[in-house]
Order: sequence, then structure tokens, then C-alpha cells
Amino acid sequence: MHTLRPRRTLGRNIGFSIAALVLPILATQLWVLDPTGAWAVVAWAGAVIAALLVFAWIAYQRTQATVSRYGIVERGFFGGTYTIRASDIATVLRVQLYRGSSLDTTQELFVVNRAGRGVFRMRGRFWNTSTMDRVAKILDVEETVRTEPVTLAELRETDPNLLYWFERRSLTR
Repeated sequence: MHTLRPRRTLGRNIGFSIAALVLPILATQLWVLDPTGAWAVVAWAGAVIAALLVFAWIAYQRTQATVSRYGIVERGFFGGTYTIRASDIATVLRVQLYRGSSLDTTQELFVVNRAGRGVFRMRGRFWNTSTMDRVAKILDVEETVRTEPVTLAELRETDPNLLYWFERRSLTR
């Protein structure tokens, strides 16, 4: 069994970004509301935000996927545990997906079941390439690598079953 974890630097980068956004807002609120004696409201807001951040940090630290020749056990960010048996897995698909409206691409790995549905996904923003490289080898299934990058719209049209439910619909239609 191999336990795979998302990039650890991602949590630190997101944490710094949130702190850079929230701390000045709280300081401004405290400065503006202090003469009215409403500092307790700002303190409670800060405590709630801190509690949410701690909860998110713990959830991120617990996120993992355990891959073995028997299948995949995924513990997601929101705490759910999902199991995919190896007998249900048909192939592993690697795709270069364009990011938004740019020419930058991100590698995506899809574990596809026998019905052609994506049952496990590793996004390049969250998982290292070296971690993705290990999945097909551990599962001992065929890996297909698409050499041409695609947009989300193209992937939605050609392989909608690989995507999450909210990605299957376009906002521009």
C-alpha cells in the first residue's frame, strides 16, 4: 500500500493568501469600530475565521489517497472516504488541461472504471507529477497519455463522464 498526499506547499500558500486578505480587513474593522465599542464583534469575527481556518488546515492535512493493487481508498477534504476496487478499474488516463483563459497547462490524472466513468481524479494543482506517475504502476493497469492539451470545454464534449457534476455544464450556454 502506498499513501499519496497532495502538495504540502499548497496549504502554506493558501494560508498566507488568506492571512494577507483577512488580517487587514479585521484591523480596519477594529480601527473603524473601536470608538463605538464594537471591538467584541470584531474579536468574535476573528475567532470564527480562525476556527474555520484551523478546521480547513486539519481537513487538508488529512486528505490522502491510499493506492494498492487491490484498489484506491480516498479520504477527501470534506472527510468522506471513498473506496474503488481494483476489479472496477479499467484504465488510467493522463491529460494536459489548459488553465482557464491561458496557455498554461496542468496535468490531470483520471482513474476510469469499466463503464467509462472517472472514479478518481488527481489535479496537477494539488498533486505532484511524481505522485501521479506511481498510480498506474501500483494499480497495474494500462495508462493512456494524451499528448495534445485540451480545454475544459473540449474535455466536456469528448469525455463528460470523467468530470465532476459541476464541470459537465458550461456557464456560457
